Amino acid sequence: MKSLARCHTLRKPTKITKMGIELQNHQSHHEEAGFAEEPMSRWLINTPEPPSMWQELVGYIRTNVLAKKKHRRNNTKNSSSNPVYSCLKSVFPILSWGRQYKLNFFKKDLMAGLTLASLCIPQSIGYANLAGLDPEYGLYTSVVPPLIYSTMGTSRELAIGPVAVVSLLLSSMVRDIQDPVTDPIAYRKIVFTVTFFAGAFQAIFGLFRLGFLVDFLSHAALVGFMAGAAIVIGLQQLKGLFGLSHFTNKTDVVSVLSSVFHSLHHPWQPLNFVIGSSFLIFILLARFIGKRNKKLFWIPAMAPLISVVLATLIVYLTNAETRGVKIVEHIKPGFNQLSVNQLQFKSPHLGQIAKIGLISAIIALTEAIAVGRSFATIKGYRLDGNKEMMALGFMNIAGSLSSCYVATGSFSRTAVNFSAGCETVVSNIVMAITVMISLEVLTRFLYFTPTAILASIILSALPGLIDVSGALHIWKLDKLDFLVLIAAFFGVLFASVEIGLLLAVGISFARIMLSSIRPNIEALGRLSKTDIFGDINQYPMANKTPGLLTLRISSPLLCFANANFIRDRILNSVREVEEEENEQEVTKENGLQEVILDMSCVMGVDTSGVVALEELHRELASNDIRLVIAGPRWRVLHKLKRAKLDEKLKSENIYMTVGEAVDIYVRARSTSHDLC
Repeated sequence: MKSLARCHTLRKPTKITKMGIELQNHQSHHEEAGFAEEPMSRWLINTPEPPSMWQELVGYIRTNVLAKKKHRRNNTKNSSSNPVYSCLKSVFPILSWGRQYKLNFFKKDLMAGLTLASLCIPQSIGYANLAGLDPEYGLYTSVVPPLIYSTMGTSRELAIGPVAVVSLLLSSMVRDIQDPVTDPIAYRKIVFTVTFFAGAFQAIFGLFRLGFLVDFLSHAALVGFMAGAAIVIGLQQLKGLFGLSHFTNKTDVVSVLSSVFHSLHHPWQPLNFVIGSSFLIFILLARFIGKRNKKLFWIPAMAPLISVVLATLIVYLTNAETRGVKIVEHIKPGFNQLSVNQLQFKSPHLGQIAKIGLISAIIALTEAIAVGRSFATIKGYRLDGNKEMMALGFMNIAGSLSSCYVATGSFSRTAVNFSAGCETVVSNIVMAITVMISLEVLTRFLYFTPTAILASIILSALPGLIDVSGALHIWKLDKLDFLVLIAAFFGVLFASVEIGLLLAVGISFARIMLSSIRPNIEALGRLSKTDIFGDINQYPMANKTPGLLTLRISSPLLCFANANFIRDRILNSVREVEEEENEQEVTKENGLQEVILDMSCVMGVDTSGVVALEELHRELASNDIRLVIAGPRWRVLHKLKRAKLDEKLKSENIYMTVGEAVDIYVRARSTSHDLC
């Protein structure tokens, strides 16, 4: 009894803190009552089997589908509304917010929409030219897609229409199938078909909640891609700025620059450059004024339209077109025409067209959702990503049937819309109606618009695509991410848009694969006066327990791709410890006795992983070293039980935490020393 009392005096109760609840291990009371202490590992070993894949699927349907239907049914009963109307409201958000729309909202949306149209009209003409289409198709794209999005979208500020990057993407990739110079009608039909596929893919992403596919294009890849595309677009505008006739159809920087140098040897009219550069300076100056004074936001918004009007008047009054100034000439008046019969579903290049549609869909979605979310955060509301994909998808499908090409959310126009004080997507409706009126009334006036002014408008919008501060931030934060950025940038610049994207996505995937195939194996030590175990490289003050090697697998999966690597790394760590012990002439009794493997980070294990653990167990056992597993997850433990690895290891060698495994080892070791 004296020895028992002495043990009770020396041994302090162990405290385990979890979710704010402090549990005490009343070991001394159990000993006095004559009971053996039950370790926490018993709770772990006796856990029930996890649900099967079929049970998880049924549970998901029950909680996410049936429960939502029941919730909608209850809401319908409570609101005594038509279930069809409730379904329509979920598809068309305008039916929800439209009932609360107020007159003072319309005043703000009207001003924002008119301001937006003044920027949209000249930009749309320029972007259509960049896409290799006639000017009216850029204006068409600013009519139907914004109207469809206004009924289905959840962003209040997003301005819909053609954008520079997607226009360049279509121009560079569709040219490989059909040259717009030799057969512009066939080229246009392929663009409409690409638009249909882009919309179909976007709608499918939203319908089946596949938005994670958009995340394959990382932030770093997008920054690099946008910067490279901006430079390529800028170089393409040299044709319009200098009024060059001989120019390459390729988009890489080497081909474009060589084409510029060769074209300058041919006769060219400097008046094009004078007009374009003069109004480019004017637009940039207006933008500078708008940035200095936020109240003057309307100046940079109106500057492109003012430039078009003034340049057109100058050319018309001076007959500058007779002196070599290149003009837009004919723009077909009238509203959008149906293009259903122009879709090329029987084309021999259908697979290639679908591929371009998929790439366009991902780029357009990434830009629109990124822009929409940034402004939604400022306004303090949540953007529904799946509904956005559905809205963008259906608006592009409708656009492909009404002579439009791929539309998405524009950052520059959205910023203008936001600064103009828009309250809802009604500003998009106002913009679309204004563009429709312009198509009917102003197309004859735009006959004398110089192409140099369209080039200057596109050039003025490009600085916003080059995020230098973002690139520097990525460089400081993560060098591998910066490598992805550089790959996308130089791929677009020196090869093509497609190569740039493939390089960026490929490097991103390679990085993920590398971190999965070659995960870190961390040696752990205990932080003094705590039950926390940390990486000894991160926490040099952490204490190692003599006779123990505690390792943590920093990988969510122990699978065929990394199982052998992890096993070899663990065995190498064991050999390093044994070599140190041999150098210090440590006796076998005081040497390495146990390897504790912290598997709390491992979420899943396959057959190769189980085999690797079995081989590790045999290898260590042959050297009289015990393998202990700490903190295995539910499914991992279930796999170990099925493989009967728990019997080979003995259930006493599986613990709930690393702390429990270390405490029991220290206690057993001190007991053996006492017996000796």
